Amino acid sequence: MDLHLVDGTYELYRAHFGAPPATAPDGVEVGATRGLLRSLQALLREPGVTHLAIAFDTVIESFRNRLFAGYKTGEGVPPELLAQFPLAEAATRALGVVTWSMVEFEADDALATAAARFADAPGVERVLLCTPDKDLSQCVRGTRVVGFDRMRRRVLDEAGVQEKFVVGPASIPDWLALVGDSADGIPGVPRFGEKSASAVLGRYAHLEAIPDDAARWDVKVRGAAALAASLAAHREPALLYRRLATVRADVPLAESLDDLRYRGPNPALLAPIRERLGGL
Repeated sequence: MDLHLVDGTYELYRAHFGAPPATAPDGVEVGATRGLLRSLQALLREPGVTHLAIAFDTVIESFRNRLFAGYKTGEGVPPELLAQFPLAEAATRALGVVTWSMVEFEADDALATAAARFADAPGVERVLLCTPDKDLSQCVRGTRVVGFDRMRRRVLDEAGVQEKFVVGPASIPDWLALVGDSADGIPGVPRFGEKSASAVLGRYAHLEAIPDDAARWDVKVRGAAALAASLAAHREPALLYRRLATVRADVPLAESLDDLRYRGPNPALLAPIRERLGGL
């Protein structure tokens, strides 16, 4: 079977910015939640979708904010979107989908944990990480754990990660540390861009293996001397950035694989959600 692990935060953002706004009978904005539910219902209608779960950043902040003051927060998130997270989580539970509400950890950590836990479970042929988020590329493993962009219907396996980033999945946190990730508030190392980070990490794989002296580099990179000097001057923060970019696989999820089997909606919970949303 295929196990679908859905990035609820991404889906809710996509629904908010990609679908028409909608208000509930009480005047509250609910368009993102309605869009998310329609998206999940479409997924559940696809052949072979039998096991799935969804994870949300219930609180935008996580343990990473204690490590780095510049890490992403809820600042700048539209209030009408932020206010829909509790409703969206209640709605997905009512739909009968196992829902992980992350507070100390992030949604990515929950998905990474489930992928690591269930990838080799009996009966599982493939784990699909349903998000285009590059952070989760580090979890890809062969053709068994893959990224899946549902909107574009694109599957990203390990060969695809290598082709796209010129590094393997294990080097993605190092790559993000060098390049930075504006969505997560990771500034990156000055002078490094995607091409230079890919070239250097394509040879050395991890930050610790990159020599401080460009004369010792055995890979040709434009501006190598300046890049090496920048990394030497920022090696400690680069290691912190990598830690921020590394997803955790030790989230205490209570569910077994069988718990993730879809058994249909909970009518008692879904009826008030439909009323709250003004229909679906």
